[in-house]
Amino acid sequence: MALCVLVVVVVGGGALGFQLFTRVHDDPLRPADVIVVLGGEHDGREDHGIELARKGYADQVLISDPYRPYTDADAMMPRVCASGTRDITVTCFEPDPSTTRGDAMFVRDMARRHGWQSVIVVTWSYHLVRARYIFGQCFDGDVIMHAVPRDYSPNPVLWGAVYAYQYGGLAKAAVLGC
Repeated sequence: MALCVLVVVVVGGGALGFQLFTRVHDDPLRPADVIVVLGGEHDGREDHGIELARKGYADQVLISDPYRPYTDADAMMPRVCASGTRDITVTCFEPDPSTTRGDAMFVRDMARRHGWQSVIVVTWSYHLVRARYIFGQCFDGDVIMHAVPRDYSPNPVLWGAVYAYQYGGLAKAAVLGC
């Protein structure tokens, strides 16, 4: 009996995980008040967020920067944090706490200060559902989710770990709120 329950949980969790975290749930891009790039791997997300601003989706870019202190080998974050132009403002911030919730709370506070009503949130495709939930708890405006354009490993063990982490993060967000 216990084996049957385990099989149902694993298969059901995997099928639901595939729908929630492997399929991309991003929104059609449209102009917003600000682009928010969530922290994570240096997988091109920072430059992609700035490129979206160059394409006219927003003139403000907030980049989550939980990576401090920098090492001599890490020149990427100082470069993107200083990449603002006459037309685009780039602001790097250290979220507190250093989580998606911290990112959403910072954006909420900045939105209140600047009157922002819409945000484009850039993150991993498998993080979109959880990030949307957390930003929905913290931000009253329009949240446009956008996946970082990249390829992911097909390794099923890795995806199992991703699913477990995302499920845990969703449960934590449900308990903590904003």
